[in-house]
Amino acid sequence: MKKAPSDRAVRRAALCAFPYTIPILAGFLFLGITYGIYMNASGFSFLYPMFMSLTIFAGSVEFVAVSLLLGSFNPIQALAVTLMLNARHLFYGISMLDKFRGLGWKRIYLIFGMCDETFSINYAAAIPEDIDRGWFMFFVTLFNHIYWFAGATLGGLFGSLIRFSTEGLDFVMTAMFTVIFLDQWKKESQHLSSLLGLGLSLLCLVLFGADGFLIPAMLLILALLSLLRNTLEKGEQTP
Repeated sequence: MKKAPSDRAVRRAALCAFPYTIPILAGFLFLGITYGIYMNASGFSFLYPMFMSLTIFAGSVEFVAVSLLLGSFNPIQALAVTLMLNARHLFYGISMLDKFRGLGWKRIYLIFGMCDETFSINYAAAIPEDIDRGWFMFFVTLFNHIYWFAGATLGGLFGSLIRFSTEGLDFVMTAMFTVIFLDQWKKESQHLSSLLGLGLSLLCLVLFGADGFLIPAMLLILALLSLLRNTLEKGEQTP
């Protein structure tokens, strides 16, 4: 039977996870506040962004949900839009199957809270051997969830008092992903997987356009990386 981690081990995992989430803190607070202000400007009280950020935790869906709530009742449309926006999480989940195995109850929250940023950290982070892997991923997820919840709630509370243009704030996430990609690039001994991801994404962008390239690109990336898995693993092990 696996021994339960001590309180000290849990605290060490939290302290180890926190620095990884600092870039997410800035991005989530800005976008969360923007979302809360947007909800307030659309006529909703702060309770809406507060509870939606707590229970949905999917920023793109939460922004779209504003127009869905203001429009006529159409659950089929809401389901279709949500599936389209979050289809990429299917591939995230497949990638994390091995990492989530054996984590017990924590796996439920890790699945719920696996947003883009959390997936990027938990998948790529070099977790020290003396740090509990499950608690590390749990705290990465929890911290990011708290950042988004805090930003959305603050934006909802103070949205009526703030008057400034939020145009361009969504670029914070683009900039953050660029930094994460460059950091991962520096850690790789060879860059075949990164180049394949970029190349296939650009190809699908040309073929399917900006609105329809994401799912075909991810399908191609998943298929090709699966076929080349052994080659890529050998390349990473080569000094």
